[in-house]
Amino acid sequence: MERNNRREFLKKVTAISTGLIFAPDLISGSQNSLSIKPLTRKFGKINFQVTTMGLGGQASLQWTPPDVDPVKIIEKAFRMKLNYFDTSNVYGQSQLNYGKAFRKLNLIPGEVNYNKELRDSIFLTSKSGLRLAKGYKKRKEVKDMTEGDFNAGCVGDLKRSLSQIFGDGKGYYPEGSYLNLFLLHNVETMEDVETAYKALDNPSPEMEEIGFLAAITDYRDGTNKTGLNPQNEKLIRHIGFSAHKQAPVIMEMIQRDTNNILDALLLPINSNDLLYRNMQYNVLPLTTAKNMGVIAMKVFANGLMYGKKNRGEVIRTVGNSTLQSELLIKYTLATPGVHTVIIGIGEINDDYRKCQLVSNLNAAQIKPGVLSAAGRKDIENSTSTILGGKTNDFQSFGNELTPPKNVNVEKMMGESKKMKIAIRWDNALSGTSQISHYEIYRDSKLIATYSYKPQISKTPFSFIDVLKKGENPEYIITVVDINGNKVSSEPRMIS
Repeated sequence: MERNNRREFLKKVTAISTGLIFAPDLISGSQNSLSIKPLTRKFGKINFQVTTMGLGGQASLQWTPPDVDPVKIIEKAFRMKLNYFDTSNVYGQSQLNYGKAFRKLNLIPGEVNYNKELRDSIFLTSKSGLRLAKGYKKRKEVKDMTEGDFNAGCVGDLKRSLSQIFGDGKGYYPEGSYLNLFLLHNVETMEDVETAYKALDNPSPEMEEIGFLAAITDYRDGTNKTGLNPQNEKLIRHIGFSAHKQAPVIMEMIQRDTNNILDALLLPINSNDLLYRNMQYNVLPLTTAKNMGVIAMKVFANGLMYGKKNRGEVIRTVGNSTLQSELLIKYTLATPGVHTVIIGIGEINDDYRKCQLVSNLNAAQIKPGVLSAAGRKDIENSTSTILGGKTNDFQSFGNELTPPKNVNVEKMMGESKKMKIAIRWDNALSGTSQISHYEIYRDSKLIATYSYKPQISKTPFSFIDVLKKGENPEYIITVVDINGNKVSSEPRMIS
């Protein structure tokens, strides 16, 4: 009966997702999945081919049920050839569980049986919720940002990760230990962004406050510009951040990065994204333009789509009869700009039909952009009614198209009879459709169109108009999405 149900489900998937491509041996769900190499994607500008699914650091790795061995979950992920592994300093026992598994897998540098080839073949990520590396003694911070030494800041969290995964868990880590990626965790406000960038441009040991980026760059490059890396250690390969709630804040964090320090972003992408201030049309065009690696999370909306009621609860089933997990994974991975998804695992099983790891990896075997618009819409419709659409409590509300921001009209130097006018504006926020273009109006007359492109820095978009001396018309910038929806700015005159 289960096999027949699965056949019917696969027919349904094919019907609603024209052109969807599967790896046939994997999607069959056969027990031979362990011997098949998963699909990979180029991980943005990072020189790494990342598997389309990675192992999330929460679920049973963090909130371990009494009858679950988290080490076996990690070991099975290795056997199935996943190569992206996620954890964090705020995930309870997660890093320690990786440490136990890594010892069994011979991944501890300096030990006689150290398997350097295996270590170099995987991509290991951890995170710190601390925005500062130095300066917390003069600040009041929110709780639950770290489970380590708060006053040691994000550098303390970095070393804590290495100690728990590769060392004794008490501060020691062997030479040769490293993280592939270290993320500033859960960037949520403009103040978070400002704090993270503190001292980045001109770091100095004399500064009272030093932000995440300045300090962690030292530990990427083996430098000591901040005075916080006296041994000139190189403990990480790449820097990024994670964010859940505010698309405009995420965009600000990326736009501020004029030195291209940020290599990767972890953010939520699921089929209810468009019910909120969406990530797929606001953030992902920007990450694509900056060639950042993108890791998607919250595919199942923190488990709310499957009935999860509290933070520490672990979902241990494989989908349900009304909502197949395969469709949700495919939706996220078919979203342009996404390279991999991380999924927490509550249950593994020798029976592949009951094993979340096998089921989720099977579903992740698709190539980018192969889900049709109609297929995406069908999946969106199937999840939009769950909890009245209020599944993404980690994401900010608002899915309307907004007017362009910060419209300004300034006089430039001109000739005796004519003057040049610079009309400048910052990006609008998309609603449920991608932005198509901007229209520039002078005294209600359309004078130019400006094709959409993501705003990759804090430099605004601009258009130059030429006027006769003494003219002072009203300018309006209108944003238009691909469905023809329009929103206009307030009129502006020469300031």
